[in-house]
Amino acid sequence: MKVVVVGLGLIGGSIAKSLKQNTGHCVLGMDTHEEALLDACSCGAIDGKAGMEDLKTADVVYLCVYPRAVLEFAEVYGPLLKEGCVLTDTCGVKTVVCQGIARLARGIRYTFVAGHPMAGKERSGFAFSDPSIFVGASYILVETGAPDWAVERVETLAAAMGFGHIEHTTAQRHDQMIAFTSQVPHALACGYVMSPQCPGHKGFSAGSYRDVSRVANINDVLWSRLFLDNQEALVEELDLLRDNLTRIRDAVADGDEKQLQRLLRKAAEVKQQFG
Repeated sequence: MKVVVVGLGLIGGSIAKSLKQNTGHCVLGMDTHEEALLDACSCGAIDGKAGMEDLKTADVVYLCVYPRAVLEFAEVYGPLLKEGCVLTDTCGVKTVVCQGIARLARGIRYTFVAGHPMAGKERSGFAFSDPSIFVGASYILVETGAPDWAVERVETLAAAMGFGHIEHTTAQRHDQMIAFTSQVPHALACGYVMSPQCPGHKGFSAGSYRDVSRVANINDVLWSRLFLDNQEALVEELDLLRDNLTRIRDAVADGDEKQLQRLLRKAAEVKQQFG
């Protein structure tokens, strides 16, 4: 097949590298940064730069860009895609993307399959792309009404890249779970390292500091957009976190050892049960 990867950052670059390593497909790239395209070509991550004619004949197009850019691409270039082309994204939020594509795809020939590879690093950009981040990871596919053949095409490519599990869900469920499993930890890490104690942590920190602060090394442009595009679910989860922290804080402030033990014991039981 002819596969076009739009956006050769961490995820797009890793997808391109993995497909080149593990399949016989022709992999072409598109990116607004010429340097990323040159780097991808020089290291063999892509077979070349994709042009308009390549979009017209592509079998699969991966949109590895911000949610708003997904919709902009679909609006401008969607009419060029052929019947039988599978357009799929890698965005970390789904409701805004799926609703936007549904509005744009009326009368269009391509088929949209919403996806989210659950893999990444703290660093962004093609220079940090690495196909090994996909090995054993989950690939989420969101229900959009796409036909089975189109979903199977994305599943087959995900399996070829080494993903160990395909998770099917709805856009709403995806965004609720991602608010909890990904966005809240990033918000927590950012709030944590903004303490005035952070500059003096060396010599006093070990695994706990490292674990909580790791994802505070954040792409502010990307994550601001992801937070706002999942506003309702994220605010709900942040409110729950605030309430739970407040209960622990109040038990400490009141010197209520029994209440503090109950709260900590409950947290330990939840972690032991669900991992």
